[in-house]
This record gives sequence, structure tokens and C-alpha cells, in this order.
Amino acid sequence: MAFIKQADLRTAALEQVLQESVHTTQDAKARGRTTIFLSHSHHDTTLALGLKNKLKEQNVDLYIDWEDTAMPDQTNRETANRIQQKIIDCDIFLFLATQNSLSSRWCPWEIGFADGKKLHDRLLIVPTADDRGNYYGNEYLQLYHRLLIPNGMVKYGVFSPGKDNGVMFEKYSSIVK
Repeated sequence: MAFIKQADLRTAALEQVLQESVHTTQDAKARGRTTIFLSHSHHDTTLALGLKNKLKEQNVDLYIDWEDTAMPDQTNRETANRIQQKIIDCDIFLFLATQNSLSSRWCPWEIGFADGKKLHDRLLIVPTADDRGNYYGNEYLQLYHRLLIPNGMVKYGVFSPGKDNGVMFEKYSSIVK
């Protein structure tokens, strides 16, 4: 099984994905797109953009909080309320597992909130490997489904905890809508 390489996400962040822009979660749903809340560290903005570009190719709209113009300039209770509502509104919760997100104060809070609000099959972990081959996605994250690249494949697959067999992401995302 191949983890998602952070270098591949950095490369994808530079790609121009030609797809009609969606401005709200409601707009994305009206267009039949799967909506995903991305939990990530703000130190990983390039990785987040790369993942967004990769998923856009599969007709998926990825919500990233710092792209939301309605988000308050300073982090406060309104920020937390807005994040909670977006987690609820989106079809899937996705946790980008990196060294930064695992040490973040917000990311564990977000996955804890999502765990109490989402069905278990709608929480996915994106375990990544850095340039030195260090893998991120262990500990409590092993409780959740994983978004991986199956060996010899280009597209993502979704795998249950502890399983090496899964379903291709485009099929999975249409099932959980």
C-alpha cells in the first residue's frame, strides 16, 4: 500500500485544475459534488492545496477554512462555531495527517468533534509520508478509514481500519453522499 507522498501533494499544488469554481458548500451540493471538510495544520497549506487539486479531478469540493472569506480574521468562538457547522454540513471529514497536524491544537479538536457528529465511514485519514520516508497517521488515527493510493494505481482508494482491501475513492464518495 502506498502512502500519499507529501512531495506529490506539493507538486499538485502547482497544477492548474480546470474546473468550475464553487463558492459555498451548498453550491457544491447543488451541482452534485461531494463536499469534504479538510482538517489540516496551517503550516501545511501547500499540501492542502495539492490535495484539493487532486480531489477536484474527481468532482469533489474540498472546504479549507482559510479560503473561507466569512471566517473571522482573529480566531475566536465564532471561528470554532463556523468550523463545527462546516464539519456537520460537509459529506466527509478528512484529516491530513502530517507532523504539523498531529502536533496542532486545532486538528485533534476537529477530529474529536467530527467523531461525535459524523458516521464512522465518513471520517477519513490521509496518512502521509515526508521526503525522508517518515509516515504520519499512527496512534488514534488507526481507528478510522484511510485514503491511500493502492500499489500500481494513480487514483485514491478508501481502506477500512486494519484492512488492505478497499474501494476506489470516486465510488466511495458517491456512496456516502
